Amino acid sequence: MQFRLLTAIIVFLGSYLPLAAILFSQNVDYSSFRRGFCWPLRAGRCELPINEAGYSITFLLVTLSCFGLTILFLRLVNPKQDVNISEPEYVPTDLMNYTLPYVVSFMGINYNETNKFVGFCVFLAWMFWITHKSGQIFLNPILIALGWRLYNVTYSFAGSTDTHKGRALVKGYLEAGRFKQWPIQDIQIVKPKEIR
Repeated sequence: MQFRLLTAIIVFLGSYLPLAAILFSQNVDYSSFRRGFCWPLRAGRCELPINEAGYSITFLLVTLSCFGLTILFLRLVNPKQDVNISEPEYVPTDLMNYTLPYVVSFMGINYNETNKFVGFCVFLAWMFWITHKSGQIFLNPILIALGWRLYNVTYSFAGSTDTHKGRALVKGYLEAGRFKQWPIQDIQIVKPKEIR
C-alpha cells in the first residue's frame, strides 16, 4: 500500500504538535492575566490574551487534529498478513529533522512578522518533502514518546521460506516470532498475532 500524500501530511503535521504548543505559549500575553478575565465575552470589551490569536490557535488546532488522526490511524490499522520475523534490530531514530524547527522557534519566530513566518512555513514544507520522499515520515518524536519503535527486520511470509528485509513500526519492543503486518510505503505496521 502506497502512502498517500494527504495521510503523509497529516502524520507530519501531527508530529509538530509540541512545536505548535511552544509557539502558542510564546504568543500568550501573560501580563493580561493580572487584569482578570472578562466573562461573558462581549465584542469591544473583551479580548483574548493571545497575540496573533488566529494563527496561534489555528496552528495548534491543526497539529492537534493531525496528531489525533495519526493515533487513530495507527489504532485502526488491522494487519492481516502473517509474517515470521527472525532478526529484529532496533533503529535509533535521527531526530535532527524534527529538532531543527524547535530550535528555530526560539530564535524569534513570530506570527506577526510575516517574512519570518513565511520562511518558517517554507522550511517546514521542505522538511516534509524530504521526509516524505525518503520514507521517514513515521520517524517522529511524538510516536517515540508514545512507545512506537522502528526496527530493521528479516522476515518471511507464512508458508514461505523466502526471506525479505525491511523496516517495521511496532508499539513496544520487538523480538523474533510470528506477527501480523500491514505494509505502508516501505514500512510495515507490525502487531502481535492473535491467538485463536
